[in-house]
Amino acid sequence: MKKIFALIFTLVMAISATSFAAEKVLRVATEPTFAPFEFTDENGGFVGFAMELIRAMGKEAGYKVEIQHIGFDGLIPALQSNIIDCAASGMTITEARSKVVTFSSPYYTAGLLVLVNADNKDIKGYADLNGKKIACQIGTTGENKSRQVPGAKVTAFNTNVEACMELVRGSADAVINDAPVVAFYLKTPAGKKCKAVGDVLEAEEYGFAFNKNNVKLIKDMNKALATLKKNGEYDKIYAKWFN
Repeated sequence: MKKIFALIFTLVMAISATSFAAEKVLRVATEPTFAPFEFTDENGGFVGFAMELIRAMGKEAGYKVEIQHIGFDGLIPALQSNIIDCAASGMTITEARSKVVTFSSPYYTAGLLVLVNADNKDIKGYADLNGKKIACQIGTTGENKSRQVPGAKVTAFNTNVEACMELVRGSADAVINDAPVVAFYLKTPAGKKCKAVGDVLEAEEYGFAFNKNNVKLIKDMNKALATLKKNGEYDKIYAKWFN
């Protein structure tokens, strides 16, 4: 009898060990103040287009997705140090970033917009920002574009929310941020005090970022993204967040 119990115990442990070993975990990090791509709900959960998409990609590729919060300017260092496997945070694919990380295939095409207070009659677009006070999010393409404005006083904040608050309270003349994020913000109570002006600047593509050495993971995730686009799941997630 003892031998039978011992055999059963050994089999159970072997099955458990095999299941545990087979489970692949995708450690994702985001800076969740970039609605509608990544933000937190009332329960502190990570929600948004990119959050839902990366979970769907992980599931398709056989990974258990675990998401944590890291400041935007800390995402690439975290990838390089192998603290995380993937940065999913509305990150624009740029030449400079592509030198230190590998991006997935693009999952969204965006651009930049100028945001001002609703009663502002002087600023009608990017060309009117010379010498103005501009708020932006640190480490973003919005910051890069802000710092190209002649004579502008640029203040970069840790989050997009902080930059917009600076505008609403009158401490900044404008904010430069990604067009879909500006559009989403304009629908919020605070955003109703603001307006977007001018044309969309510089079309840019978002990608999920990975450590350059994770070749198999990058291949798995690109294959998963392609599958979701082909089977219609990507379109369902897109429609949910962008109508």
